[in-house]
Amino acid sequence: MIRRIAIIIIIVIITLGAVFFFTRSLSDKTNDKQADQQPKNPSSSHENEEVQEPEAALANIFNLAKQGKIPQSNIVVGETTTDAVQKTWGKPDKTTDTDVGRFLNYPSHDIDVGITDGIVSDMRSSQDQFTSFDFETIKSYKKLDDTHYYQDDDHNQIILVYELSNDYVLKWVFPKRSGDADNPDVDHISLSKEISRGDKGVRSGDTDNNMSLNEKIGQMIFSGVNGTKMTAETRSIIQKYHVGGVILYGDNITSKTQTVNFLNEMKTANADNPYPLLLGVDEEGGSVTRMPDGVKSLPSSRSIGKMNDPDVAFQAGSILGEQMKTLGFNLDFAPVLDVNSNPDNPVIGDRSFGNNLKIVSKLGIQTMKGIQSEGIISVMKHFPGHGDTSKDSHLKLPKVDKSYGELSKLELAPFRKAISNGADVSMVAHILLPKIDENYPASMSKKIITGILREDLEFDGVVITDDLTMGAITNQYNVAEAAVRSVKAGGDLLLVAHNPDLIPTVFDKLKTAVENGEISEERINESVERITHLKEKYQLSDEKTPNLNVQSINEEVETIREKAY
Repeated sequence: MIRRIAIIIIIVIITLGAVFFFTRSLSDKTNDKQADQQPKNPSSSHENEEVQEPEAALANIFNLAKQGKIPQSNIVVGETTTDAVQKTWGKPDKTTDTDVGRFLNYPSHDIDVGITDGIVSDMRSSQDQFTSFDFETIKSYKKLDDTHYYQDDDHNQIILVYELSNDYVLKWVFPKRSGDADNPDVDHISLSKEISRGDKGVRSGDTDNNMSLNEKIGQMIFSGVNGTKMTAETRSIIQKYHVGGVILYGDNITSKTQTVNFLNEMKTANADNPYPLLLGVDEEGGSVTRMPDGVKSLPSSRSIGKMNDPDVAFQAGSILGEQMKTLGFNLDFAPVLDVNSNPDNPVIGDRSFGNNLKIVSKLGIQTMKGIQSEGIISVMKHFPGHGDTSKDSHLKLPKVDKSYGELSKLELAPFRKAISNGADVSMVAHILLPKIDENYPASMSKKIITGILREDLEFDGVVITDDLTMGAITNQYNVAEAAVRSVKAGGDLLLVAHNPDLIPTVFDKLKTAVENGEISEERINESVERITHLKEKYQLSDEKTPNLNVQSINEEVETIREKAY
C-alpha cells in the first residue's frame, strides 16, 4: 500500500513539473513575440538617456572639432596632407576651385576637403550625422560666436559660426529661414583652420593682437609712389610706415619689364613684413588704362555693355586678371558699377557698362568674377554710385540730391547684387548726398559706410576710400583729418595716391587719434582684421614675379576688340 502511494506521488510530481515547464515555455515565446511586434520602449530611467542622445551626439561633434576632426573620419584639419587624404580615399571624383580655395570632392563620403599649401584646411560634410539636426537644435545647444549670410544664384544660406579652441572654426550651414517659424535642417558643416604659409605668404597666427599700433595703422594706408623705380622715399613708406598697399598710375609705368621690376623691388623691401603688399592699379580698359607699351588694353566698359553678353564680360574680367598677374599686381580697381544715368557726367561716361541697371549689374558682376577667377582682388566702385553726377570729383565735390529710396531703386542695386555674389572690396566715392548726410561726403560718412553699406547691404568686406588727394577732398578738408573721419565712419583702407609726401602726416594723425581716444584700438583692429583676411584669402605673396611674354594675352584682347568694334 505504501509503495503504491509513493508511485502515485511520483507520477503527480512529474505531471506537475511537465505542466509548469510547458506553461513557462509558452509564456516566454509569447513575450518574445510581443516584444518583436511592439516598439522597444525603454524604462523611465532609460527614457532620459534617449532624450539626451542628440545632445550627446553634438557634444561628441564639438569635442572632436576642437581636435580638428569629425566623427568617423581619420582626417585632421591643419595636419593631414593632400597625399595622406588620397592614400586613404584615393583620387577625388573632381577638384573644385572656389573663392576660398581648392577643394577635393569625395561624394561617396559626402565630404569635400579644402587644401591650403598641401595641408587640409577645411572639411565640409553633408553626412546624415550632421543633416539630422535642425536650426533651433544647433542654435540652442551652444552659444554661437557669429552669424554669416551667403547668397548667390544657387544658394541663400544662413551660417552659425563657432570659434573653438586651437583656432578651429565650426560652421553649421542652413538654407536661409523664410520666417521665425521656419526651422530648416542642416545642409552641411564646415570645420576649418588657417594654415601657416611660412615665408611665402601671409603667416597665420600673426593676428592684429600681435601687431604694434604702428603696424596696424600702416596696414590701413594704401599709398601712391613717385617715379618708376625704387627710391629711398618709397622704401621708407614700405618699411617705416608699414603701408598695406601701393597703387601705380600711368606716370609710374613705362614698360612691362620696368613695371615687373618696380613691383618686385617693392616686394623685396616688404620682405620682413608678415603681410604681403596689396599692389593695385586702375585698369578698366578703354579710357582708363595703365598698360605699358606692348600690352594691349581692352575696349571700354560701354563697348562691352553694348554687346550685352555675360560670357564676353567674364572673359574681359579674366583677361584683366591675367594682365595683373603677368605684371605683378594682385589687385585691380575694377569694375565700375556706376549706372551712367546722367549724360552730362564728366567723370564716368564710357567707364560704365551703360545706363541700363540690369546690364550694369549683370556685366559688372561677370567682370568681377572674371578678375577673381585669376586670383586677383577686384574692387567694385564707386559706391554708392557716381553715375548721376555733373561734377568731376577729381576737381570738385559732386552733390547728388537723392533720397535713400531713390538710390535703392537705381544706384545701389548693382552694388547690392555684387555683394551677394562675393564682392571683396568696395571703393567709396567722394560724393555729397545731403538727403542722407548733409555734413560729410560718402567717403567720410558713417551713415553711408556703416549705415547703408555695412548694415543695410550686409557688406563685410574691405572698404577703401577713393583717393583722398582728389580735389573733392583737398578743396574742403585737410587730408589727414579726412583720413581720421573716414576711419571713424567705418572705412578700412585710406587711399593716398597722388602725394606720397602726405603718408607720414596721415600716419601720425591716425596714431594720435588712437592714443588720445578719438578712435579706439578696437575700431582699428576691425579694419586690420578685414585687410589681413583679404590677403590671406587670396594667398598673397611677396615672391618675385617672373618677366613673362604677353603675346597670348594680347591675342585674347584682340578677340574682345573684334567683337566690340
